[in-house]
Amino acid sequence: MRLVNIRPGRQVRFYLAALPFVLLAVAYFLGSNARLAENPNDKLLPALSSMAQAVKQMAFQADTRTGAYLMLSDTLASLGRLISALSISTVAALVLGIVIGLLPGANALLGPFVSVASMVPPLALLPILFIVMGLGENSKIALIVIGTLPCIIRDLAMKVQELPREQLIKAQTLGASTWQIALRVVMPQILPRLIDSLRLQLGPAWLFLIAAEAIASDSGLGYRIFLVRRYLAMDIIIPYVIWITLLAFLMDAGLRLLQRRAFPWFASVRAE
Repeated sequence: MRLVNIRPGRQVRFYLAALPFVLLAVAYFLGSNARLAENPNDKLLPALSSMAQAVKQMAFQADTRTGAYLMLSDTLASLGRLISALSISTVAALVLGIVIGLLPGANALLGPFVSVASMVPPLALLPILFIVMGLGENSKIALIVIGTLPCIIRDLAMKVQELPREQLIKAQTLGASTWQIALRVVMPQILPRLIDSLRLQLGPAWLFLIAAEAIASDSGLGYRIFLVRRYLAMDIIIPYVIWITLLAFLMDAGLRLLQRRAFPWFASVRAE
C-alpha cells in the first residue's frame, strides 16, 4: 500500500497531532532542568513552577500600582486593535476584491497597484505611520490594515476570476445587471473564500500588532513582552507568547466554525 493512500483514523490523527507538542514540552523540560541544575538562577529556560507563579501574578492578582489585572488589560487592548483592523480589511477587501475581479476596467486600473502594494514591507512603513498619524491607536490599526488588506484583495480578486464564466453569462442572459451579478452570483461564492483569506492573514496581523505595540505603546501584549525583556523575565515572556498563540488559534478555529456553519456547501465544493 502506498503512503498517499493511508488515511489515519480519528484517534490516530489525535495522537499524531499531539506528538509534536509533547516532544516540544519534553525537550523544554529536559533543557530547563539541565540549565537550572547547573545554575539555579538561570533565566533563559525558567522552571514550570516559575512560569506558573508569573502567570498567577500577571493574570489573577491586581497590579499594586494601577489596580488592573495586567494580562487581562493587555489582552483586551491588543484584541481591540486587532479586531478593529481586521474588520476594516475584511469589508474593504470584500468590496475591492469583487470589483477588481469582476470588472476588467477596474482590474486594469487597480490590479497593478494592489499587486505592488502587497509587496511593500509593512514594518518598513511603521516610522512613517508614527510620523504622520502619531503614536496613538490609529497608527497601529493602520499598520495592520496596510499589511493585510492588499493580500486579501489579491486573493479574492483571483477567486472571483476563477468562477465559471458560464455563470456570469447565464446571469446576463436572464437579465441580471452588473450589480445583481456581484450581489447574487459572485458574493455568495466569495464569502467562504474571504474567511479562508482572513484565516491566512491572522499570523501576519499578529506580527504587525506586536511590532507596533513593542515600539510605541503603553498597553498590549507586545508592549508587555518588550517591557519585561530588559529584566530577562522569560517566566513572563514565554507564557505571553503561548497566550498569543492560543488566542490566534482560537480566532482561527472560530473562523473555521463560522465557515462550516454559515456555508455548509463549501466543504463539498472544496473536496471536489
